[in-house]
Amino acid sequence: MDGTMAAFLVLLFPLLLLIFAVLMERLEARLQNGSVTENEIEEFLDQARPEEVNTFIREGLTRALDIFRLRRRPRRSRKSKAAGASSS
Repeated sequence: MDGTMAAFLVLLFPLLLLIFAVLMERLEARLQNGSVTENEIEEFLDQARPEEVNTFIREGLTRALDIFRLRRRPRRSRKSKAAGASSS
């Protein structure tokens, strides 16, 4: 009985360790892709509108930065949209 249990643990431990390592690698990749730079945080805190700060408080930094980036993104004017549509 003891020999069987030891053999089972010898086979099971490396498998569990491998699964754990793969899951941690996936988690690390997700965290690296979602990272925010210090400059982005500083810019947000300096220039955020009150509704963006409220979003930060209610929903967290990720959603507040998404809204902030959408507002700061350059928009195409209606004239340039119309010109692009007529030239197609």
